[in-house]
Amino acid sequence: MSIVIERVETASPALAEFLVAHHAEMEHTAPAESRHALVFERLLAPGVRLFAGHLDGRPVATGALAAVEDAHEEIKSMRTDPALRGRGLGRAMLGFLLTDAEARGIRRISLETGSADFFAPARALYHAVGFRECGPFGGYTADPYSTFMTLDLPAASVIADSHTG
Repeated sequence: MSIVIERVETASPALAEFLVAHHAEMEHTAPAESRHALVFERLLAPGVRLFAGHLDGRPVATGALAAVEDAHEEIKSMRTDPALRGRGLGRAMLGFLLTDAEARGIRRISLETGSADFFAPARALYHAVGFRECGPFGGYTADPYSTFMTLDLPAASVIADSHTG
């Protein structure tokens, strides 16, 4: 199974539907004020880099990077098609996002995900690549429905990037 991941800069009906399903899937995991997924229009806003993974021309995975502060970004809207979970698509998207961030000199990546059992596979994936739990960041506040995680990216990639541009 080979996923093709590309940056999204304009809306498509199929991707909009995929992201609407993301919000619907999370509806029963926490109260509305504790669900922090961005709506599609906000994923296309300045300061956010949205990516979609496609198989046979249909979206099967999404992920975005949103600016928090200088050299610090947040992972947003990570989702894999429920019918394809457990096949490495989420890991592929996460790897792609981390590579994109490193190439641009980002030094820290953080995220907010749910604390409910529904999100256990996501938390396990993030832990497996080195994310560690942390306190709230950016505009977040402590919330029993949220788990906050962060990862320091290798400084070597930041140094290498500064010599190429």
